[in-house]
Amino acid sequence: MRDTIDSWRETARRHALLPLRVFLGVTFIYAGLDKLTSDTFLSDGASGSLVQILHGSHDSAAIPGMIDLALKAPHPFGYAIALGELAVGLGTLVGLLGRVAAAGGAAISLSLWLTVSWSTSPYYYGNDLAYLMAWLPLVLAGAPTVSLDRWLRRRRQGGAVPAARTATADATGAAVHGGPVRTAPPA
Repeated sequence: MRDTIDSWRETARRHALLPLRVFLGVTFIYAGLDKLTSDTFLSDGASGSLVQILHGSHDSAAIPGMIDLALKAPHPFGYAIALGELAVGLGTLVGLLGRVAAAGGAAISLSLWLTVSWSTSPYYYGNDLAYLMAWLPLVLAGAPTVSLDRWLRRRRQGGAVPAARTATADATGAAVHGGPVRTAPPA
């Protein structure tokens, strides 16, 4: 029974970031597609357009210079954001270049927090800071399981499966988890 519980805990630990990857991946794919298929996002000055959003948040942004830069070429900037969100979402969802995709998602979230949602009060009403924090564990861990990164890594290693953690017997014969099973040489 104890081995079953330990096995379940180990599996849960290995896959702990998978729900976060799925959520962020699907959300960023949706956000990118929503922008690319919107009738208003890339229009000039319509309600809900990027230009209107940028003008509306300019005076309250932490770094208004970022908004000024985007306003110099709002259409290419809008396409860059939308395609960036799409690339980040796809990379995160399938686990391809997991850390790079997560760093891209963190950069997008940070730039949106410092510009568009900076003035949201109280701060926890704005979602860009929460997205930034959600990306950080994936920046650190990448996509270690259920990912193209793992499949490619195994393929480069000649199809070798990484050794699983198994029980090791201590001097009394009791199982100690953490390494390969060792037995005493035959007498």
